[in-house]
Amino acid sequence: MSKEKRFYETVFIIRPDLAESQVEALGNKYTDLIREMGGEVTKTEYCGLRSLAYRINKNRKGYYVLMNLSCPPEAVIEMERQMRISEDVMRYLSVKVDELDPNPSVLVQQQSFRDSRDDFKRQREDFRR
Repeated sequence: MSKEKRFYETVFIIRPDLAESQVEALGNKYTDLIREMGGEVTKTEYCGLRSLAYRINKNRKGYYVLMNLSCPPEAVIEMERQMRISEDVMRYLSVKVDELDPNPSVLVQQQSFRDSRDDFKRQREDFRR
């Protein structure tokens, strides 16, 4: 078993019929797994319920979760094995990166942009009244 830590970004999509507390519990489950195998999770972003580009298992939406990992390769292999087994995870992707980005991901930035745009629209509508 290799003790050399590498950097990874993992994104996984969870079924939309779960509650947000269950989504966070699933994220915590994978975080605990990485820690047990000698790694660490430097960032976890719950990007919320988003529309999919195409249907996956008859679903049009899914909860996106992004994790930055610093761990041995075996930890990522085990996490992906458990994701394959889980019926709650629809898709996952792990990518090895040279360094971890501490800034918010594009998914979260888009969501905050949409929220601010919606707030602006509401303010404009209130002004017109």
